Amino acid sequence: MAFTHSFDATVLREYDIRGIVGRTLNPPDAFAIGRVFGSTIVRAGGRTVAVGYDGRLSSPELEAALVQGLVASGAEAIRIGRGPTPMLYFASATQRTDGAIMVTGSHNPPDYNGFKLVIGGKPFFGDRIAELGRLAAAGDVVAEAAGSARELDVSSDYIARLVQDWDGGDRALKVVWDNGNGAAGEILSGLIERLPGTHTVLFGEIDGRFPNHHPDPTIPKNLTALIAEVRRQGADLGIAFDGDADRIGAVDETGEILFGDQLMLVFSRDVLKAHPGATIVADVKTSQILFDDIKKSGGVPLMWKTGHSLIKAKMAEIGSPFGGEMSGHLFFADHWYGFDDAIYAGVRLLGIVARMQGPLSSARAGLPVALNTPELRFNCDERRKFEVIKEVAERLKSGGASYTDIDGVRVQTDDGWWLLRASNTQAVLVARAESPTAEGLERLKAKLASQLSQSGLEAPDFSGSDAGH
Repeated sequence: MAFTHSFDATVLREYDIRGIVGRTLNPPDAFAIGRVFGSTIVRAGGRTVAVGYDGRLSSPELEAALVQGLVASGAEAIRIGRGPTPMLYFASATQRTDGAIMVTGSHNPPDYNGFKLVIGGKPFFGDRIAELGRLAAAGDVVAEAAGSARELDVSSDYIARLVQDWDGGDRALKVVWDNGNGAAGEILSGLIERLPGTHTVLFGEIDGRFPNHHPDPTIPKNLTALIAEVRRQGADLGIAFDGDADRIGAVDETGEILFGDQLMLVFSRDVLKAHPGATIVADVKTSQILFDDIKKSGGVPLMWKTGHSLIKAKMAEIGSPFGGEMSGHLFFADHWYGFDDAIYAGVRLLGIVARMQGPLSSARAGLPVALNTPELRFNCDERRKFEVIKEVAERLKSGGASYTDIDGVRVQTDDGWWLLRASNTQAVLVARAESPTAEGLERLKAKLASQLSQSGLEAPDFSGSDAGH
C-alpha cells in the first residue's frame, strides 16, 4: 500500500512540529515524520539519524513510531533514549550523524508534544518543515527499504564534555538547580557529582505531568520555589531549565531574576575577553542595554530575527562565538558546538561566578536603569498579522521614524524603543517597549497603541509592565 499522510494544519510550525497528543498529534504523524525525513536523508546520500525523547508521558510511543518510519525509509536510527534536547544535539555532532530528531514538547503543557529536527548539523525549519508536509501528502518518499535501529548511550560522554569546560577553579559555590521535573534530571544528577561546591536539585525526578510547576523558566511565577530556596540557603545563584533543557533561567544570590538579555550581557562580557572584536548576535526583543554593553566591551552587536533556528543559522553564517534570545535560548560556539544548551550555559555561568570578585548581582552594578514591558502577546488573525506589520512600517517610513525592520518593526525614539512583530508560530502579534524613565515608557506605549489603533486593533494590556531590569 502506497504511503501518504496529511498532518493537522496546526502542527507544522516555523521552528518545529508541535501539537496536542490525541487531538492534533498522534503516532501515525510520528511515523510519517520518520518516513519523510528518512527519505530526505537517504536521497541526499545520507543514512544515520540520531533520535532522542523527553520525559513526557507520550514521548516513548511517539519515538517508537518515529523510528519505525525512519527504518522503513532505509535509514539507520541511533536511539539515544530519554534525556534533554541538547544531549541529542551533542550525539548528532559527536557521532557525525546525517540528521537528528528530538521528540519533545519543550515548555508546553503536559498534553503537548512535538519534534525538533536537524539535518547536516543545521536546523531543519521554515520552508523545509512545510515541504515535509507536502511530501507526506503526496507520498513522495523513497521506496520502502529495510533500515536498522540501534541504541547508543551518550550520557556519560555528554556529562564528561560538559565538565571539561568548567573554568571556575576550586571555588566551592553553593548552587540551587530547578529541573522542574524536566528531561535533564538524570544528566543533572551526574553533572553535580563532578562539579566543585554544594549543589541542591529541586524537582529532579523526570515526570511528564510537571506536578510542581510549569516547565518554563522565563515566567517569574515558575521560579518561585527556586528563589525561595536560594534565599533560604544563602546560595550563590540558582539555575532553572525548561522541559527539555534548551532554555535557561537564573536568579542571583539575592533571588532577583536575570532575564535572557541580562544573562547574555554576563556571557558576552566573558566571551569577548577571549574573542575581542567578535560579533554577538541577539534577537530584536532584547534590551538596548545589551547592545550598548557589547560595544562597550569591544564587541560588535548584531540584532537579528527572533527564533532559535534563525539565531543559530545566523551565527554559523558569520562565525559568531555567542548569541542568544530573550526566551533563554543561548548559543555558545566558543568551546561548544553552537547549539542551545541550558545545561552547558549553566556550567559556564557557574565558572563566571566562581571567577568574579563580587557576587552575581554585581554584574548589573553600574548598568543604566531600564523600565520595560514584558513580552506582550495578543491575538491577531493569521492572515492579518503580517499585513498589520506592513501597514505600521509604511506609516513609520512616511513619517520619517527611525526604525529597524529585520523582524517586524523596532522603533527608536528619544524615549527609548518599542517593538511590534508577528509571531511565526501563533496567530498573535508581539509587542515590547523600553525606556530609562517611567514617563518615557508611557509615551512609547501610547505610540504603540496609536499605531495599532490606526490598523484597527486594540492595544495589549500594559498593566504591570513597568518593571525595571
